[in-house]
Amino acid sequence: MSGRSRRSPALNVVLLLYLVVFFAPSLVSSITVRTPAELHASKGDTVTLSCTFTSSSRPTSKMTVDWSYRPQSGGPPQTFFHFSSRAFPPLDGQFMGRIRWQGSPARGEASISLINATLKDNGTYTCSVRNPPDVHGSPNSHTVLSVTPRAPSVRFSDVAVLLAFILLPSAIITLILIGRMLCPKKRRDQSRSYRSPIEVTEGEEYSMHPSGDKAKKASCCDLYLMDSEDEEGYYNLKKRPPLDEGYAESQC
Repeated sequence: MSGRSRRSPALNVVLLLYLVVFFAPSLVSSITVRTPAELHASKGDTVTLSCTFTSSSRPTSKMTVDWSYRPQSGGPPQTFFHFSSRAFPPLDGQFMGRIRWQGSPARGEASISLINATLKDNGTYTCSVRNPPDVHGSPNSHTVLSVTPRAPSVRFSDVAVLLAFILLPSAIITLILIGRMLCPKKRRDQSRSYRSPIEVTEGEEYSMHPSGDKAKKASCCDLYLMDSEDEEGYYNLKKRPPLDEGYAESQC
Protein backbone atom coordinates (compact mmCIF):
# COMPACT_ATOMS: atom_id res chain seq x y z
CA MET A 1 0.00 0.00 0.00
CA SER A 2 2.85 2.34 0.85
CA GLY A 3 4.64 1.54 -2.47
CA ARG A 4 1.67 2.60 -4.50
CA SER A 5 1.42 5.89 -2.62
CA ARG A 6 5.08 6.58 -3.28
CA ARG A 7 4.71 5.98 -7.02
CA SER A 8 1.73 8.28 -7.49
CA PRO A 9 3.65 11.58 -6.95
CA ALA A 10 6.30 10.50 -9.44
CA LEU A 11 3.61 9.63 -11.97
CA ASN A 12 2.00 13.01 -11.49
CA VAL A 13 5.29 14.74 -12.18
CA VAL A 14 5.75 12.80 -15.41
CA LEU A 15 2.24 13.66 -16.56
CA LEU A 16 2.80 17.32 -15.75
CA LEU A 17 6.02 17.41 -17.77
CA TYR A 18 4.24 15.74 -20.65
CA LEU A 19 1.53 18.39 -20.65
CA VAL A 20 4.08 21.20 -20.50
CA VAL A 21 6.14 19.84 -23.39
CA PHE A 22 3.23 19.25 -25.73
CA PHE A 23 0.81 22.05 -24.85
CA ALA A 24 2.95 24.93 -23.62
CA PRO A 25 4.29 25.87 -27.11
CA SER A 26 0.76 26.27 -28.40
CA LEU A 27 -0.01 28.68 -25.57
CA VAL A 28 3.23 30.67 -25.58
CA SER A 29 5.01 30.29 -28.94
CA SER A 30 2.28 31.01 -31.50
CA ILE A 31 1.93 33.05 -34.68
CA THR A 32 -1.14 34.65 -36.24
CA VAL A 33 -1.41 35.68 -39.90
CA ARG A 34 -4.14 38.03 -41.16
CA THR A 35 -5.25 38.96 -44.67
CA PRO A 36 -8.42 40.63 -46.04
CA ALA A 37 -11.13 38.13 -46.91
CA GLU A 38 -11.81 39.70 -50.33
CA LEU A 39 -10.15 42.12 -52.72
CA HIS A 40 -11.67 43.76 -55.80
CA ALA A 41 -9.73 45.34 -58.66
CA SER A 42 -10.11 46.36 -62.29
CA LYS A 43 -8.13 44.98 -65.18
CA GLY A 44 -4.72 46.66 -65.40
CA ASP A 45 -4.64 47.82 -61.77
CA THR A 46 -1.79 47.25 -59.34
CA VAL A 47 -3.23 45.24 -56.45
CA THR A 48 -1.66 45.07 -53.00
CA LEU A 49 -2.13 41.63 -51.45
CA SER A 50 -1.95 42.64 -47.81
CA CYS A 51 -0.60 40.20 -45.21
CA THR A 52 0.31 40.97 -41.58
CA PHE A 53 1.44 38.67 -38.79
CA THR A 54 2.04 38.73 -35.05
CA SER A 55 4.55 36.44 -33.40
CA SER A 56 5.67 35.87 -29.84
CA SER A 57 9.27 35.72 -31.08
CA ARG A 58 11.20 38.36 -32.93
CA PRO A 59 11.61 37.69 -36.66
CA THR A 60 14.98 36.16 -37.44
CA SER A 61 16.79 35.01 -40.55
CA LYS A 62 14.89 31.73 -40.24
CA MET A 63 11.56 33.44 -40.88
CA THR A 64 9.97 32.54 -44.21
CA VAL A 65 7.01 33.86 -46.20
CA ASP A 66 5.26 31.94 -48.97
CA TRP A 67 2.47 33.09 -51.26
CA SER A 68 0.44 30.49 -53.14
CA TYR A 69 -2.36 30.77 -55.69
CA ARG A 70 -5.33 28.55 -56.48
CA PRO A 71 -7.27 29.40 -59.66
CA GLN A 72 -10.95 30.23 -59.54
CA SER A 73 -11.65 27.15 -61.63
CA GLY A 74 -10.14 24.96 -58.91
CA GLY A 75 -7.08 22.78 -58.62
CA PRO A 76 -4.15 22.49 -56.21
CA PRO A 77 -2.49 25.68 -54.89
CA GLN A 78 0.77 26.72 -56.54
CA THR A 79 3.49 28.60 -54.66
CA PHE A 80 4.70 31.52 -56.77
CA PHE A 81 6.60 33.69 -54.27
CA HIS A 82 9.07 32.91 -51.47
CA PHE A 83 10.86 35.12 -48.95
CA SER A 84 13.77 34.03 -46.77
CA SER A 85 16.10 36.89 -45.82
CA ARG A 86 15.41 38.22 -49.32
CA ALA A 87 12.64 38.07 -51.91
CA PHE A 88 12.49 35.36 -54.57
CA PRO A 89 9.96 36.51 -57.20
CA PRO A 90 8.62 34.05 -59.79
CA LEU A 91 10.86 33.44 -62.78
CA ASP A 92 8.18 31.85 -64.95
CA GLY A 93 4.45 31.29 -65.13
CA GLN A 94 1.62 33.81 -65.23
CA PHE A 95 3.09 35.94 -62.41
CA MET A 96 6.57 36.35 -63.91
CA GLY A 97 7.70 39.98 -63.69
CA ARG A 98 4.47 41.09 -61.99
CA ILE A 99 5.19 40.46 -58.29
CA ARG A 100 6.85 43.03 -56.04
CA TRP A 101 7.79 42.49 -52.38
CA GLN A 102 6.20 45.10 -50.09
CA GLY A 103 6.82 43.39 -46.74
CA SER A 104 8.81 44.35 -43.67
CA PRO A 105 9.32 41.43 -41.24
CA ALA A 106 10.44 43.75 -38.43
CA ARG A 107 7.02 45.46 -38.55
CA GLY A 108 5.08 42.25 -39.05
CA GLU A 109 4.29 42.84 -42.73
CA ALA A 110 4.47 40.23 -45.48
CA SER A 111 2.55 41.96 -48.28
CA ILE A 112 3.20 41.77 -52.01
CA SER A 113 1.98 43.75 -55.03
CA LEU A 114 0.45 42.24 -58.15
CA ILE A 115 1.17 44.47 -61.16
CA ASN A 116 -1.15 44.75 -64.16
CA ALA A 117 -3.91 42.50 -62.87
CA THR A 118 -5.71 40.36 -65.46
CA LEU A 119 -8.91 38.35 -65.49
CA LYS A 120 -6.81 35.18 -65.24
CA ASP A 121 -5.61 36.31 -61.80
CA ASN A 122 -9.01 35.65 -60.23
CA GLY A 123 -8.71 33.09 -57.46
CA THR A 124 -7.62 32.45 -53.87
CA TYR A 125 -4.27 33.69 -52.56
CA THR A 126 -2.73 32.22 -49.41
CA CYS A 127 -0.10 33.90 -47.23
CA SER A 128 1.97 31.53 -45.07
CA VAL A 129 4.45 32.81 -42.48
CA ARG A 130 6.89 30.68 -40.46
CA ASN A 131 8.98 32.15 -37.66
CA PRO A 132 10.70 29.41 -35.61
CA PRO A 133 10.23 28.59 -32.80
CA ASP A 134 6.68 29.84 -33.45
CA VAL A 135 5.27 26.82 -35.23
CA HIS A 136 1.78 26.82 -33.78
CA GLY A 137 -1.24 29.06 -34.09
CA SER A 138 -2.62 30.26 -37.45
CA PRO A 139 0.31 30.60 -39.85
CA ASN A 140 -1.92 30.72 -42.97
CA SER A 141 -4.53 33.19 -44.20
CA HIS A 142 -6.54 33.38 -47.44
CA THR A 143 -7.68 36.21 -49.73
CA VAL A 144 -10.12 35.92 -52.65
CA LEU A 145 -9.22 38.29 -55.49
CA SER A 146 -11.86 39.38 -58.03
CA VAL A 147 -10.63 41.22 -61.14
CA THR A 148 -13.29 42.78 -63.40
CA PRO A 149 -13.01 44.46 -66.83
CA ARG A 150 -12.33 48.17 -66.70
CA ALA A 151 -15.20 50.45 -67.70
CA PRO A 152 -14.56 52.11 -71.10
CA SER A 153 -13.40 55.70 -70.78
CA VAL A 154 -14.86 58.52 -72.89
CA ARG A 155 -12.41 59.69 -75.55
CA PHE A 156 -12.81 62.36 -78.20
CA SER A 157 -12.13 60.91 -81.61
CA ASP A 158 -10.87 62.86 -84.59
CA VAL A 159 -14.37 62.89 -86.06
CA ALA A 160 -15.82 64.42 -82.88
CA VAL A 161 -13.17 67.15 -82.84
CA LEU A 162 -13.80 67.91 -86.52
CA LEU A 163 -17.56 68.15 -85.96
CA ALA A 164 -16.97 70.51 -83.03
CA PHE A 165 -14.90 72.86 -85.20
CA ILE A 166 -17.61 72.85 -87.88
CA LEU A 167 -20.74 73.06 -85.73
CA LEU A 168 -19.49 75.74 -83.34
CA PRO A 169 -18.85 78.46 -85.97
CA SER A 170 -22.11 77.52 -87.72
CA ALA A 171 -24.03 77.98 -84.48
CA ILE A 172 -22.43 81.39 -83.88
CA ILE A 173 -23.29 82.59 -87.40
CA THR A 174 -26.87 81.35 -87.02
CA LEU A 175 -27.29 83.25 -83.77
CA ILE A 176 -26.00 86.45 -85.38
CA LEU A 177 -28.44 86.11 -88.28
CA ILE A 178 -31.35 85.48 -85.93
CA GLY A 179 -30.36 88.56 -83.94
CA ARG A 180 -30.35 90.73 -87.07
CA MET A 181 -33.83 89.47 -87.97
CA LEU A 182 -35.34 90.03 -84.53
CA CYS A 183 -33.82 93.44 -83.71
CA PRO A 184 -35.50 96.44 -85.47
CA LYS A 185 -33.39 97.99 -88.19
CA LYS A 186 -32.50 101.65 -88.20
CA ARG A 187 -34.19 103.66 -90.84
CA ARG A 188 -31.94 104.61 -93.64
CA ASP A 189 -33.72 107.84 -94.59
CA GLN A 190 -31.43 110.15 -92.65
CA SER A 191 -28.21 108.66 -93.98
CA ARG A 192 -29.36 108.56 -97.61
CA SER A 193 -31.06 112.03 -97.72
CA TYR A 194 -27.99 113.89 -96.47
CA ARG A 195 -27.14 117.03 -98.49
CA SER A 196 -24.63 119.82 -98.22
CA PRO A 197 -25.64 123.09 -96.50
CA ILE A 198 -25.77 124.92 -99.87
CA GLU A 199 -28.44 122.55 -101.20
CA VAL A 200 -30.69 122.96 -98.18
CA THR A 201 -33.74 125.07 -98.91
CA GLU A 202 -35.78 127.01 -96.45
CA GLY A 203 -38.57 124.45 -96.44
CA GLU A 204 -36.15 121.55 -95.97
CA GLU A 205 -34.22 123.09 -93.11
CA TYR A 206 -36.71 121.96 -90.53
CA SER A 207 -36.79 118.43 -91.89
CA MET A 208 -33.00 118.11 -91.74
CA HIS A 209 -32.93 119.14 -88.08
CA PRO A 210 -35.88 117.64 -86.24
CA SER A 211 -36.83 118.92 -82.85
CA GLY A 212 -35.24 117.50 -79.73
CA ASP A 213 -38.43 115.70 -78.67
CA LYS A 214 -38.61 113.71 -81.91
CA ALA A 215 -34.89 112.94 -82.17
CA LYS A 216 -33.98 109.51 -80.92
CA LYS A 217 -30.63 108.13 -80.11
CA ALA A 218 -29.51 104.94 -81.82
CA SER A 219 -29.69 101.92 -79.60
CA CYS A 220 -26.83 99.46 -79.13
CA CYS A 221 -28.74 96.92 -81.16
CA ASP A 222 -29.11 99.42 -84.05
CA LEU A 223 -25.43 100.28 -84.03
CA TYR A 224 -24.41 96.64 -83.91
CA LEU A 225 -26.69 95.62 -86.78
CA MET A 226 -25.95 98.59 -89.07
CA ASP A 227 -24.54 98.01 -92.51
CA SER A 228 -21.29 99.75 -93.41
CA GLU A 229 -23.24 102.29 -95.50
CA ASP A 230 -25.61 103.02 -92.63
CA GLU A 231 -22.75 103.47 -90.18
CA GLU A 232 -20.97 105.97 -92.44
CA GLY A 233 -24.13 108.04 -92.90
CA TYR A 234 -24.91 107.94 -89.20
CA TYR A 235 -21.51 109.21 -88.11
CA ASN A 236 -21.46 111.92 -90.85
CA LEU A 237 -24.82 113.16 -89.70
CA LYS A 238 -23.68 113.13 -86.10
CA LYS A 239 -20.53 115.16 -86.87
CA ARG A 240 -22.38 117.71 -88.99
CA PRO A 241 -22.58 121.16 -87.27
CA PRO A 242 -26.08 122.56 -86.68
CA LEU A 243 -27.27 125.21 -89.14
CA ASP A 244 -28.84 128.39 -87.82
CA GLU A 245 -31.58 130.24 -89.64
CA GLY A 246 -29.37 133.21 -90.57
CA TYR A 247 -26.83 131.02 -92.32
CA ALA A 248 -29.53 129.18 -94.25
CA GLU A 249 -31.16 132.44 -95.42
CA SER A 250 -27.83 133.88 -96.56
CA GLN A 251 -27.23 130.83 -98.76
CA CYS A 252 -30.59 131.33 -100.39
